[in-house]
Amino acid sequence: MTDNALRSVSIERAGQGRFTATNARGGTLTFGTGSDTDFTPVELLLAALGGCSAVDVEVATTRHAEPTAFTVTASGDKVEDESGNRMTDLAVTFHVTFPEGPEGDRSRAILPRAMKSSHDRLCTVSRTVEAGTPVTTKVSPDA
Repeated sequence: MTDNALRSVSIERAGQGRFTATNARGGTLTFGTGSDTDFTPVELLLAALGGCSAVDVEVATTRHAEPTAFTVTASGDKVEDESGNRMTDLAVTFHVTFPEGPEGDRSRAILPRAMKSSHDRLCTVSRTVEAGTPVTTKVSPDA
């Protein structure tokens, strides 16, 4: 693995039940426990899942025509049982329309293939979830 492969965000507590994630480029995103309008971590997971595929599909389909509508819905069921909390039945649904004409026809023809390619090999988020990648937790030595 090279330094170019490493991805990270830092997360700081911003108040009771509120946190701010900062990426390496300085972008920030506030999230929380769901007691207000902020996204929860589970909603961020769904946004990452749908967003990753949306980016892949948008790049492939808009080469020919600009969509007249492009909405992606990511959903799943939260399960709490003896195995612990987790999400099941994850689904990413595309609602995309293109204008009539040859360019729109090309984009419509590409759409299913782009969705499959994103799911099967391009989307790092869904590929990681499906692979079941282990997560480690540790305490920093300077804490």
